[in-house]
Amino acid sequence: MLSELTANAVADSLARREVRSLDEVERAALARPAALDALEALRPAARVKVIAEIKRSSPSRGALASIADPAALARSYELGGASAISVLTEGRRFGGSLADLEAVRAAVALPVLRKDFIATPYQVLEARAAGADLVLLIVAALDDATLRELYELVVELGMTALVETHSAEELDRAAALGAKLIGVNARDLSSFELDRDLFGRLADRFPHDAVRVAESAVLSAADVAHYRAAGADVVLVGEALVTGDPISNLRAFLAV
Repeated sequence: MLSELTANAVADSLARREVRSLDEVERAALARPAALDALEALRPAARVKVIAEIKRSSPSRGALASIADPAALARSYELGGASAISVLTEGRRFGGSLADLEAVRAAVALPVLRKDFIATPYQVLEARAAGADLVLLIVAALDDATLRELYELVVELGMTALVETHSAEELDRAAALGAKLIGVNARDLSSFELDRDLFGRLADRFPHDAVRVAESAVLSAADVAHYRAAGADVVLVGEALVTGDPISNLRAFLAV
């Protein structure tokens, strides 16, 4: 599944490149105001922090919410106390777009993450051109050379990479990059099975200076408490926010 999602995302980016060249996207990326400091926004604090996600659907759960106005939802997340906003821009299986990201960027003052299946420099430049402050890099989808190339481009553009892992070996690869924002996804993107205890088993392998992000399997305040007790600095939450009251749910999560 992960290979298919990544291949499709790259194919869609190649189609966009036929309309908007690499040079044009690079100029737009460099013309953007400086990216917001996501590491400062997400640094460890006395309470857990939340990256709130704009997510219409997923391969594992199907349709979740129509989200006709992603900017309005993003403003609700900001009002509810989110520290950053994740925008799924993959179109085929998640129903997102770069237009969603641009709308969110214009609506809020929080750091914005482009969450997609990024495998080429063009996609990283697209992210910055659309106003992203963070870019998701999934270790399982990338070989070491590509992972480092993309990580270094993200840093060069002034953004922050959220480096996503799902095993001890992948977490070690993220640490070898020097990544400062590392996530453990409870959902295996090859099989889409969930393991809520994976974060806790890997928590000791994080570099001491990295911000630790728990991803997936967050549906309630009890789930947030579970991750917090295991050492998470940040939780990334999507489904629970788009299918319920975003402000009240966020405040309940942040009260943990």
